[in-house]
Amino acid sequence: MEEPLLDDADEDASWLPDTRLPEQEEGGAMRPLPSECEGSLGNLHRSVKIAGESETFCARLQAFIGPGAMVAVGYMDPGNWATDIAAGSSYNYKLLFIILVSSVFAMFLQALALRLGIAAQLDLAQACRRRFSRPVSIFMWITAEIAITACDLAEVVGSAIAMQLLFGLPLFWGVLATALDVLLLLALGGKSMRVMEIMVFALTSVVFVCFAIEIGLAQPDAWAIMRDSLIPSPQLLHDQKMVLISVGILGATIMPHNLYLHSSIVQTRDIPVTERAVRQSIFLSTIDSNMALSLAFFVNAAILILSAATFYRSGHTDVADIDQAYMILSQILGSKTASTLFAVALLASGQQSTLTGTLAGQIVMEGFVDWQMTAWKRRLLTRMLAIIPGITVVGIFGDHGVTPLLVGSQVVLSLQLPFSVFPLVYFAGDGEIMRGLQISRATQWCGWIIAVIIAGLNLLLIVLLVNGVV
Repeated sequence: MEEPLLDDADEDASWLPDTRLPEQEEGGAMRPLPSECEGSLGNLHRSVKIAGESETFCARLQAFIGPGAMVAVGYMDPGNWATDIAAGSSYNYKLLFIILVSSVFAMFLQALALRLGIAAQLDLAQACRRRFSRPVSIFMWITAEIAITACDLAEVVGSAIAMQLLFGLPLFWGVLATALDVLLLLALGGKSMRVMEIMVFALTSVVFVCFAIEIGLAQPDAWAIMRDSLIPSPQLLHDQKMVLISVGILGATIMPHNLYLHSSIVQTRDIPVTERAVRQSIFLSTIDSNMALSLAFFVNAAILILSAATFYRSGHTDVADIDQAYMILSQILGSKTASTLFAVALLASGQQSTLTGTLAGQIVMEGFVDWQMTAWKRRLLTRMLAIIPGITVVGIFGDHGVTPLLVGSQVVLSLQLPFSVFPLVYFAGDGEIMRGLQISRATQWCGWIIAVIIAGLNLLLIVLLVNGVV
C-alpha cells in the first residue's frame, strides 16, 4: 500500500478540509474506480511522479505546477484580444473591473474542474458518460466538439493574422502553416506531459514579457488603473455599448474546453490512492491554477490597459480589429518595436492556445464516446475540424471575412457554455461521483449562481447579435 504524501507532522494541518471518505479500505486507501473510468490521454495518464512525504512543501507544490498554465492559455487566447482592445479604446480603463470579475469566476470554475479530476479520477466528459444516458452523452459530445472547433478556429485565425503582420504571409497560407506547426509541437511533446507544459510555459512567458515591455512604453495612469479595477463604472447602468462590450468580455472568458481539459490533465500526476494524498493534491493543484489564472488576468488587463493608454488617449476610440491595432500602435508610441512585440505576443498566444485546444478535443472524444483511436489520428482530426472552416472563409471572403468569423466563433462558444458549466457544478456537489470529497452546499450554491450569471450574459449577447444591436 502506498503511503500518504503528508508526514506525521502534518497530521493536524489546518489548511486541509476535514472530510472523511465513506469508501475507504483498511489503512486509508480509496478503492480504485472501475476500469471503464480510467483516465484519458493514454500514456500521459499518471505519468508525472510527485514528491514523497519526506520532501518539503515547495517540492510537493513544484510537482503540481503545470496544468494551471495549460488551462490559463485559454483565458488569453486571440479570441479575447479584439474585445479587450475595443474596451480600452472606447472606455479607457473603466472595464478593468469586468476583467477582474471574469478572472474570479474562472478561478472558481477551474477549481471545481480540477477537484472533479483528482477526487473522482474522472474528467468532465467521462463523468457525463457515466451519469447520463447514451443519447444525452452523444448530444453533449457533439456540442462540445462544436465548441472546441469554434475556439480552435479563433486561435488558428489569430496565429494566421500574426504571421501576416510579422512576415507578410497571406492569411490562407497562414492558416495552413498554423496547422502544421501545432502538429509539430504535439509531436515533440506528445509523449511527455512535462515537455508540453514547458512549451506552453515558454510561450506564455513570451506573451507576458512582450506586454510588460508594451506597458512600459505606453506609461499608463497607475492611479486610474487601480481605481477602475476595484470599482465598477456607473456608466454601465445606461451605456448600451459599454454593456455589450462587458458581456463580450464575460462571455468570451470562460471557455468550455478548459473545463474538460483541466479535469483531465490533473490526472497526469501519479497521486497515491489515499485520502490525505488526494486532499493535499486538490489543495496544491488549486494553488497552481490560481497562480496561472492570475497571470492570465495580467495579460487580459494589459491588452486593455495598452489600448486605453495609446488609442483612447490619442483619440482613436473606435479601434476594434487586431490588425488595425497593430498598424496604429507604432504610430502612437513612435516605435516599430511596439507593433512587433504586439504581433509576437499574438503569435505566441495563438500557438499555445491551439496546442491545448487540440488536447481538449482528444479528451472530449475519449471521454464521451470512448473512441479507440491512435493519438496522432485524434489530433489530426481535431486540427482539421478547425482548419477547414478557416480556410473556407478566408478563401471565399479574404481578409474581410476574418472579423465576422471571430465573432461567430464566440457566439458558438456562448451557446455551448451551459452544457459544460452546469454539469460541472452538479458533479462537484455529488458525493457518489466525488467519493466523499464533494463541495459544500454553500459552495455549490455559489457555483449555481455563477453558472446562471454566465449563461444569462451569454444569452443576452446572442439575443443582441440576432437583433442586430451589436
